[in-house]
Amino acid sequence: MAFDLKTVPELGGHTEMEDIEDLVREEGDIVSSRLRNSVMPRVRRRKVDLANEACSEEFCEPECESIIPGTQKVYLKTWGCAHNNSDSEYMAGQLAAYGYKIVDDKEVADVWVLNSCTVKSPAEDHFRNKIKAGREAGKKVVVAGCVPQGAPKSEFLDGLSIVGVQQIDRVVEVVEETLKGNSVRLLGQKKARGKKIGGASLLLPKVRRNPLIEIISINTGCLNQCSYCKTKHARGELGSYPIEEIVARAQQSFSEGVCEIWLTSEDTGAYGRDIGVTLPDLLWQLVDVIPDGCRLRLGMTNPPYILNHLEEIAKIMQDHRVYAFLHVPVQSGSDGVLGEMRREYTVAEFSKVVDVLRERVPGITIATDIICGFPTETEEDFQETLKLCNKYKFPSLFINQFYPRPGTPAAKMQRIPTKEVKNRTRRLTELFQSYRPYDHKLGERQEVLVTEESFDKCHWVAHNKFYEQVLVPKNDSFWGKILEVEIIETGKHYMRGRPIQTHIPSSPATSPTLPHGEVSGLPTLQSTSKLQPKEDFVKQERYIILSFVLLISALLTKLAWVCFKMINSI
Repeated sequence: MAFDLKTVPELGGHTEMEDIEDLVREEGDIVSSRLRNSVMPRVRRRKVDLANEACSEEFCEPECESIIPGTQKVYLKTWGCAHNNSDSEYMAGQLAAYGYKIVDDKEVADVWVLNSCTVKSPAEDHFRNKIKAGREAGKKVVVAGCVPQGAPKSEFLDGLSIVGVQQIDRVVEVVEETLKGNSVRLLGQKKARGKKIGGASLLLPKVRRNPLIEIISINTGCLNQCSYCKTKHARGELGSYPIEEIVARAQQSFSEGVCEIWLTSEDTGAYGRDIGVTLPDLLWQLVDVIPDGCRLRLGMTNPPYILNHLEEIAKIMQDHRVYAFLHVPVQSGSDGVLGEMRREYTVAEFSKVVDVLRERVPGITIATDIICGFPTETEEDFQETLKLCNKYKFPSLFINQFYPRPGTPAAKMQRIPTKEVKNRTRRLTELFQSYRPYDHKLGERQEVLVTEESFDKCHWVAHNKFYEQVLVPKNDSFWGKILEVEIIETGKHYMRGRPIQTHIPSSPATSPTLPHGEVSGLPTLQSTSKLQPKEDFVKQERYIILSFVLLISALLTKLAWVCFKMINSI
């Protein structure tokens, strides 16, 4: 089972990224009255022309092969960050657990679930084109992610069912209603005692994109008010998951053969500020449950919220189970531009983050982002950005052109000519390409963990302690294993390692890894399940009763529709 994700062959560089947190792959006030009023589903029947029951030529919607709920085929497409990928894994897991078949071939699918990203205009354009293609192919279309959550009244979303970013635990309901011909929109926020929480439970079933990697969203939303960013329109204010729930998800994942955990959110550094805990509080508890040899990767954090935790973060990253890697976007080397961006830190504060971590954790990989051509950026401002990047020579540098996102303050600013924006992008890219960060590691011996496949499908991708990409031979016995390798080649974005024959590959996984496409988190699939036999039987009995009720409901609905057509034809 795949999620139709794009990948890139290397780390960093000037690349159109769809996921700024995933270094191997490409790419207003939120609580508005509109969202508050849409907590309850609004079911609307599609308009039917009784005088002409044939499908329109443009959007033909043929009946599915089966009217039994949970038996149709679902195609799932994802754009965006690791958080979006995790949401898609949860949606796939629930649909598969209910009986739907998740397919890679969109042509054979009965319904398309499209999970969108609103960070950049190109990603949203691809999303819109996919919706159009689905409708023209006569498919039922369900949309999810940041685009419909942030702008549900968009014309191109008219008549479509929407799964809100905090409503992914109800995707089965939405797909069911959509297959019946209804339009359902669930956009509400989840709250506890009147306060926003992280979202749907982390213990829901999921189908992992990669059976070796578990992506855990530790919080949703953020505290910043960046003038160019539209993500907050969708994800909203900060909502953190309790430490206990995150740790429980990690433990469950390790019991299913996972050997790498990714923590993700819109800003991991802000974790816990809404519930009275801190990111180090969470990390120390997670480190305690990580099996020896398994790894944890911390996601993106903005500078303001990591400054107070630098010493603790450094200590945590010294642990052999934690990658010495941190993604800290700076966006500009000019304090003036950072102020216009409302980034809430200075270049000096960003530099402190880099300097302290490099001193405390020798060899640490710091990745960062730059936006070229922000509307108020002058040539002098851009020179400051070049100076900063030349000073630190970041091994992973994500270079993006400014995109005006509708509804953001920056979208109203007068733009810099496109030619100049491209010129600055080119100049920064040339600087980035002028140095090679890995040449000094030629001949080193490194311990690496193999978890992914390379873009060319000719190598396995492994990572060393610093989350640097090391390509190794595509030997099936290496998959999911720890290898000791000698670095025999270095490139701009990678190293190539030769396994040392005297060292036998070892697996850090504590349990057999779930087969690709299998549902995680189902009690019947877990030997470590805490359910007793009687409780398990009751759970299965309730599932059977629910399935029976839904089947009868679907048959009665179909019968009523046939009678309705017969009456109108008389």
